[in-house]
Amino acid sequence: MPAHDYDTQAFLSIFPESLREALERLDRFDELVEVVLDLGRVPEARFEFDFVPLSESRVTREDIDVVVRKVGEFDRDNRAGIEQTLHRISAIRNRHNDVVGLTCRVGRALYGKIEIIEDLVNKGSSILILGRPGIGKTTLLREASRYISDTLKKRVIIVDTSNEIGGDGDVPHPGVGSSRRMQVPLNKEQHDIMIEAVENHNPEVIVIDEIGRIEEAQACRTIAERGVELIGTAHGNDLGNLITNPTLIDLLGGIQTVTLSDEEAQRRGTQKSVLERKAAPTFDTLVELRERDILAVYRNLADVVDRVLRGFDVQPEIRRRTAGKEFVIEPPHQEEAPISQTGTEQLWTQDSSVRLYIQGVSQSYIERASHSLHADVRVARTMEDADIVLLSDALAAKKPFLVERAEALGLPLYTTNKNSLAAIKDLLRRIHSMSVEKDQYASWVHLMREAASSSTSRELPYSNAFERRIQHRLAERLGLFSESEGIEPFRRVVVYSPQMKPTQGSPKAV
Repeated sequence: MPAHDYDTQAFLSIFPESLREALERLDRFDELVEVVLDLGRVPEARFEFDFVPLSESRVTREDIDVVVRKVGEFDRDNRAGIEQTLHRISAIRNRHNDVVGLTCRVGRALYGKIEIIEDLVNKGSSILILGRPGIGKTTLLREASRYISDTLKKRVIIVDTSNEIGGDGDVPHPGVGSSRRMQVPLNKEQHDIMIEAVENHNPEVIVIDEIGRIEEAQACRTIAERGVELIGTAHGNDLGNLITNPTLIDLLGGIQTVTLSDEEAQRRGTQKSVLERKAAPTFDTLVELRERDILAVYRNLADVVDRVLRGFDVQPEIRRRTAGKEFVIEPPHQEEAPISQTGTEQLWTQDSSVRLYIQGVSQSYIERASHSLHADVRVARTMEDADIVLLSDALAAKKPFLVERAEALGLPLYTTNKNSLAAIKDLLRRIHSMSVEKDQYASWVHLMREAASSSTSRELPYSNAFERRIQHRLAERLGLFSESEGIEPFRRVVVYSPQMKPTQGSPKAV
C-alpha cells in the first residue's frame, strides 16, 4: 500500500464508524486540514477555505472516548500522534481533566516543495521561515531536512518538540530522510535539547520548529556562534511582526536605543534617540510564507534590519510557485534610476566603497558605525584586498610585521587604543574623509575609456596610495592594464589598452 494510502487509512481509523464513513463520502482527503470534535457540538471537517459538518448529530462523550482510546496516551502538552505518520491529535480538557474536545490535524510529507528555496539551502545559509499557523512552515522545514541530509549529505539533527516534523513514535517518518531526530519531553525544555544536540551529536545543521520563547532564541544564538547552520520556523505574518516581538527580536540581533549627539542627529535629520541593532542576526535569511505558494525572501538580514530601523522601505524578493515544481522569482522592486544616470555613476556606486583590513578591532562595531555614518565601508579578507589597514594599538605593538606589511603595500595605516563604538565612529569619520569625490572618479573613468578606445596609454593625475588603489581596481574592472610610476609625492597610475600590455608584466598594486 502506498505511503499516502497508509496515512489516509491510519487517520480515518481513529474515528467512530459514522464519522469515518462521512469523511470517506466527502472524498476530499487531499484538501483536508483537520477534523474538530467538541462535546455537544456538530463535528466538522475543516479545509483551507471552508468547513463541512460531518453529521447532524452532536458529538457525544462516547465519540470522544473512542478517539482517545485509539490514539493512546497524550503527552503533558495534550498532544498525541499516530505511529509512523505525521498526523497530530490535540486535546482540550475541562477543569476536571476530562477530554471535552479534539483537534485531529492531518500531517503530510509533500515532496518537491524544497525547490522554491533550494538555492538558499544550497548556500548553507541559516534560514528562518516565518508564517501564520497552518500555512505550511513545518512542511517546508521537513523537506529542507530531507534535502540537506539526503542530497547535500550533511549531518542534520531535528529538535522535534511536538513530533510534527518527524511524526509520532520512536522511528522518524521517511519524510525527513536520513536526518536524526531528538524528541522533546516538554515545550519548556526545548532550548536545553537544542544545546544538547550540538554538544553531544556533532551536527552540521540543526532544524527547529516553532521558536517561541526567549530561551529558544538565545539557544539559537549560541548554536549559530558555534558555527552550526540553523533552519527554523516562527509564528508571525511578516518581518514587522518579528521586529516588534520582544521575545524573538534577538533572532534579528536585538534592538537598543542609542542617544545621538546634536550634530549627528541634525545630520541624519532624526531625533536624538534612535533604534539600532545590537548584534549580528542569528539567521542570514528570512523567508516569509505569505500564502502556500507565495514566499517573500529577505537576504542579508543585518542590512535589512538596519534599513527598517532607519525608516527605509525594504522590498523583498517574491517567489511564486506555478505548476508542479516550477516557480517564478520577482526581484525586489527598485525605483527607476533618473534619466541622467550614466554608466560612470553606476561604476561609482559599485567601486567607491572603502575596504578595511582589521585586526584587534570589532567587526560588529565597524558594521554598525558604517551604517550610522552612511559610509560604504567593507571588511576585506586579506590585506592585499584592502584599501586601508586598521589595527588596535596592542596588536600593532605585538605584531609589528602587520605594520611592515601595510607599509610595503603602500596602504594607509590607522591604529586605535579603544575598541569601542564611539572610537570606531571617530576613526571612520577620518577614513571616510579620504573617499574619492564623484567628479574626480568620473574623470578617471573618462581617461581610462579614452585609453581603451584609442589603443593608447593615459596618465592619471598624481595621487596618494589610497587613490591609486581605487584607480587600479577601476582599471581592472574596465579590462585595462595599469601600473604606478614615479616617486612620492609625484607618483601616478598609467593605464594601457589591452593591446598595449606593458612588458613589465602584471600591474603594480600602488
